[in-house]
Amino acid sequence: MSAPVLVHDADASDHGIADDVDNSFIPLSDPDITLAEIEAVDAAMRSPKLSSGPTVEAFEAAFAAYVGRKYAVAVPSGTLGLLFALRSCGIGPGQEVVASPYSFRETTHAIAITGARPAFADIDYWAGTLAPEKVESRITANTRAIVASNNNGHPAPWSELREIARKHDLVLIEDSTEAIGSKYKGQLVGSFGDAAVFDFSQPSALTCGEGGMVVTDDVDIAVAVRRHRSHRLEERASVVVSSTPAFQASMSNIAAALGLAQLTRLDEILERRRLTEHLYLKYVQSFEGIKPPYVGPDVTEVNWFLYLVHLGTRFARSSRDAIVEDLKVEQVEAAAYCNPLHLQRHYFDLGYRRGDYFVTEKVADRAVALPFHTHLTEDQISFIVETMKEASINVGAGAAIY
Repeated sequence: MSAPVLVHDADASDHGIADDVDNSFIPLSDPDITLAEIEAVDAAMRSPKLSSGPTVEAFEAAFAAYVGRKYAVAVPSGTLGLLFALRSCGIGPGQEVVASPYSFRETTHAIAITGARPAFADIDYWAGTLAPEKVESRITANTRAIVASNNNGHPAPWSELREIARKHDLVLIEDSTEAIGSKYKGQLVGSFGDAAVFDFSQPSALTCGEGGMVVTDDVDIAVAVRRHRSHRLEERASVVVSSTPAFQASMSNIAAALGLAQLTRLDEILERRRLTEHLYLKYVQSFEGIKPPYVGPDVTEVNWFLYLVHLGTRFARSSRDAIVEDLKVEQVEAAAYCNPLHLQRHYFDLGYRRGDYFVTEKVADRAVALPFHTHLTEDQISFIVETMKEASINVGAGAAIY
C-alpha cells in the first residue's frame, strides 16, 4: 500500500503558493499559508523595525477584539503566557494549582516553573476536560488557582468551574492553546477565565511559527503580564516598572505580521478544517469499536486541534503504539495525543503514580492523533483511515464497545 500524493489544492495555487511538497509523506499538520501571509511577512521584513513594535501592538489589539477581551499581550509561547498569567495573579512556591493531567505538557509545565505544585484532577470521560466534581475534591487550604484546558478544541464546563472558583475564592485561568474559534454557550473560548492563554505554534489553526497571547479584562493582570514579559527602553528609568525583573520575552514584528494575517483569515481557515473533519467522519463510520466524536450539551461549536480516534477497550497502550508505528511505515505521521502528565518524570517525582487518575489513563492510552489540516485530500483521508483499520487488525484487536 502506498500513500496518495500530497499536493496542495487549487486554492493554495490561486494564492501563489508553490506545490513543491513531499509527494508521499502525510504530515500531522501543515499550516494554511497563502500569498496574504507571505506578503505580510515580506512587508514586515522590509520595515526598519524587526523586533517587537507597532505590528505586535496591532496584533494584540486585533486579537483582543476577536476574543472580546479588553486586553491582549503577545508572548513567545503558550507556556510563557501561562507562566506570566500565574505570576501576575501571585501564584508561587508553597501554593497549589488544580490542573488536568490530560493536557499539553509544555503549557502545564508553567505551573511547576512558578514553584507551585500542580494538583491534578481527573477528566470527564467523554469531553476530555476537567470534571468539576473532581476539581472541587482537590481543593485544599493551599489551593490558589484552577487552570482548565479546552482539550483538543472541546470547551471545558466553564459555568461550573467559575462557580467553584467563586465559591473557594480562586483564580480561574483558561488554557485555550488548542481551541481557538470554539464556543461555549455561544461565547468564544478565551472569554471565561480571569485570564486566558492561546498558543500559535503548530498544529494550531492560527500559527505564526511560535508565539502566544494572554487575554484578560483585568487591567492589573494585563499590566503585570507586560512587566513580566519585557520592559520598554523608555521605561528604563521607572522605579515601578523595574521592580519586576522581565524575561525579555517579546514577540517579533515578523511573527506578529504572520499572526495578524492569519487572524484576518481565521474564519476561512476554520471552515476549511471543518471540511476535513467531515471527510474523516465519512470514513471512520465504518471503523467499528471506536469512540465517536463527542460534543457536550453546552458546547456551541468545536474546532478540533487534531483529529483524534479513541480506540476500543480491547486495545492496549502497546496496541496504540503499534498502530502509530504502522502508520509511520506507510508515510503517515500520527501520534499518541497525550502522555498523562502525572506519569512523566517531574510529576512522578512529586509522588504521582499510575492508577491515580483512572479516566485520564484509560483515555490517553487509546487516543491516536491523525493528520488534520486543510491540505488533506479525500483520497488521503480514506487511505489514512483504511491503513489504521488494517493496523488494528494486525495488532489482533477487533471491534469493542468503548
